[in-house]
Amino acid sequence: MLIYSLIYCKTKVSSCNKDYKLLMELCNFDLHKFWGDIAKDFFWKTKHTGQFLDYNFDVTKGEIFIKFMEGASTNICYNVLDRNVHERKLGENVAFYWEGNEPGDELTVTYRELLQRVCQFANVLKSQGVKKGDRVSIYMPMVVELVVAMLACVRIGAVHSIVFAGFSAESLCERIMDSQCSLLITADGFYRGDKLINLKLLADEALQKCRDKGFSIQRCIMLKHLSKEVPWNPEVDLCWHTLVRGASDECEPEWCDSEDPLFILYTSGSTGKPKGVLHTVSGYMLYTATTFKLVFDHQPDDVYWCTADIGWITGHSYITYGPLANGATSVLFEGLPTYPDVSRMWEIVDKYHVTSFYTAPTAIRLLMKYGREPVQKYKRESLKILGTVGEPINPEAWHWYYTVVGEKRCPIVDTFWQTETGGHVLTPLPAATPMKPGSATLPFFGVVPAILNESGEELEGPSEGYLVFKQPWPGVMRTVYGNQQRFETTYFKKFPGYYVTGDGCRRDEDGYYWITGRIDDMLNVSGHLLSTAEVESALMEHKSVSEAAVVGRPHPVKGESLYCFVTLTDGVTYNRTLEAELKKQVREKIGAIATPDYIQNAPGLPKTRSGKIMRRVLRKIACDERDLGDISTLADSSVVEQLFQNRCRMGV
Repeated sequence: MLIYSLIYCKTKVSSCNKDYKLLMELCNFDLHKFWGDIAKDFFWKTKHTGQFLDYNFDVTKGEIFIKFMEGASTNICYNVLDRNVHERKLGENVAFYWEGNEPGDELTVTYRELLQRVCQFANVLKSQGVKKGDRVSIYMPMVVELVVAMLACVRIGAVHSIVFAGFSAESLCERIMDSQCSLLITADGFYRGDKLINLKLLADEALQKCRDKGFSIQRCIMLKHLSKEVPWNPEVDLCWHTLVRGASDECEPEWCDSEDPLFILYTSGSTGKPKGVLHTVSGYMLYTATTFKLVFDHQPDDVYWCTADIGWITGHSYITYGPLANGATSVLFEGLPTYPDVSRMWEIVDKYHVTSFYTAPTAIRLLMKYGREPVQKYKRESLKILGTVGEPINPEAWHWYYTVVGEKRCPIVDTFWQTETGGHVLTPLPAATPMKPGSATLPFFGVVPAILNESGEELEGPSEGYLVFKQPWPGVMRTVYGNQQRFETTYFKKFPGYYVTGDGCRRDEDGYYWITGRIDDMLNVSGHLLSTAEVESALMEHKSVSEAAVVGRPHPVKGESLYCFVTLTDGVTYNRTLEAELKKQVREKIGAIATPDYIQNAPGLPKTRSGKIMRRVLRKIACDERDLGDISTLADSSVVEQLFQNRCRMGV
């Protein structure tokens, strides 16, 4: 493919940009040829009959829609398993090295074994009356059976809705009811570090909440992961192992239209009610397969490890579908980066000879607190590519990751994307895109970004404003499940003709994109637009700060003032001297206008179970507003009360 010539561009930014822009123009000029060539590598039961790509992004011209290869039929499970086993002869290759919570608890699964297990469970689902188009809720820990369950669903044309196993019973109930799921798949429980999570108890509570609200699920399949005694309702509960024991390991796939639903995944909404992001079959398959291959420069002998949970979009796209579509060997990790000690991740890298490592800046900053020694206990010689996902990475964490973990020999791919985008939309390509610490760099092929001002005018050259996209790519979401109106209002009404990401962005003189944070995390201080991410990065340059979060607090003169929460490194005491140093640091890094008005010592920050800081909660704390809304996704709610007690009141 023409794209691969870009891999050899390793010189100046300007030189790289010249070749890159040529390839982008070729791709955008003929999307049919670009994606059509990629589609030839996959199996299609029937070819597409309509337009290759048809869409409307302008709400003033009618309903928003995206259609890709309409009329073609395929099955994504067939493409990621049967095609690899029978056509590509990869049956004996390892699909997953499963690494449990406890060191030594491990399992190896080949592509042939995975195909057999998926077919067995697909037959189990059919025996329970699940059919094409039905929604199935999956609430499981990071075990191989989670992958089996999701692929079994898509094999028979059912739509999976995976709920992160750290969510509460209320959150599970809400998602089951919104998607009208017909069946729940769960496990007895799992350990997260040394903490036991009684998953079946939470699942039972969720199902009772559903019944109380007038919705009933008749079947719940439970995996015995820990083999612990759990409450059992014979009228509803079924044992995974018993059902699978008698099931055939052959199952003909259900052939689905390109635009048939593939899965629903819920993401937070500004209203507090989660949105059911809906992805469809063919476009998502091609996009995740292609972005995985190019962004991680995947080679046949590589071992890839994404540390995300499959309960999030990163796990869907870059643990399951993208890697399996390429016949990759992956590590599937159940545990925590700090259990039983802070060297666990690097031990696993050496154990499985991991070549590509993909994690979140939150995890990097967490491990930074413990210094170099835990990392340098292990060789990490196999590593070739490092990646980050989930939020913009501050330059300090980027440099630590590059220098300490990668020993300055591994390019970092800092990827920007969303649940809604399905896959990477802004990203470097390793060894091809010159790196800038903290920048997501350039758009992926076929992705056309723009930066708009508040009036909806496109800004050219170096500029800062709203990040939008001008045309769809195959993997973009198709709607909010059951709520097309919310889909259009959230993503298309603010600027008709554009997909609105909700993120602020800066483009530099080289055309590189820098994500500045969610638009509601952009602060207008005395008429100046400030990025909270930029202030956070400046605070974290101080050696005493391990983590920082910045929100706006109303100000009678400035409009908004900067309210900063800082978590200090171990052994550091918060005092007035340190506070003055931090203010000076920000002032010198950004300018006097960005000097923090308030800095609060925060021993902990309110985070979701996936590690994202809940800035909505921090804004409430800064303003002393006790009505926090839904905080069921908080990993540790006790942090909130402590922050309220310590909050700044008099500009201290």
